[in-house]
Amino acid sequence: MIPVVSSFCERTIPFVLTRVVCYTVKVKKFVGVVTCMKYEVGSIVEGKVTGIKPFGAFVALDDQHQGLVHISEVSHDYVKDINDHLSVGDAVEVKVMNVEENSGKISLSIRKTQDAPEPKQQQRPRRKRPAQNDNAQGFNTLEDKLKVWLKESNDRQAQLNKRLKK
Repeated sequence: MIPVVSSFCERTIPFVLTRVVCYTVKVKKFVGVVTCMKYEVGSIVEGKVTGIKPFGAFVALDDQHQGLVHISEVSHDYVKDINDHLSVGDAVEVKVMNVEENSGKISLSIRKTQDAPEPKQQQRPRRKRPAQNDNAQGFNTLEDKLKVWLKESNDRQAQLNKRLKK
């Protein structure tokens, strides 16, 4: 495929796609978009895992194009170690999420090709209400508390006065 560029000739700019110099043109002003990609955003394609890094997996879509599946796009569940889910040489079905026009980078997703699991509804354990007792601690009015505080304070003061008199 040949890149399409609409421009006026003046200087030479190499266009690099997937680590290969695709085309060199003389341009005055970049007007068009380099269209070497045959993969459209949203399309689902087969690929082969060619490399694994801690942040994701590289997937070869064909002999000339390769994309990256980020670790967050591998599964609907939390992925702690990508090696538990993928290995080099695995054939995977991926969805094209993004194709950067300038650099030609392809973002892929495995989890977008899978049905989302139904959310688990977690029921919270019900709290048991304490029995209503007159002795139970709980909400007391400030007036009731004040009476208790004053009584405690008077008792302490009386004990201190007894000690001083001895």
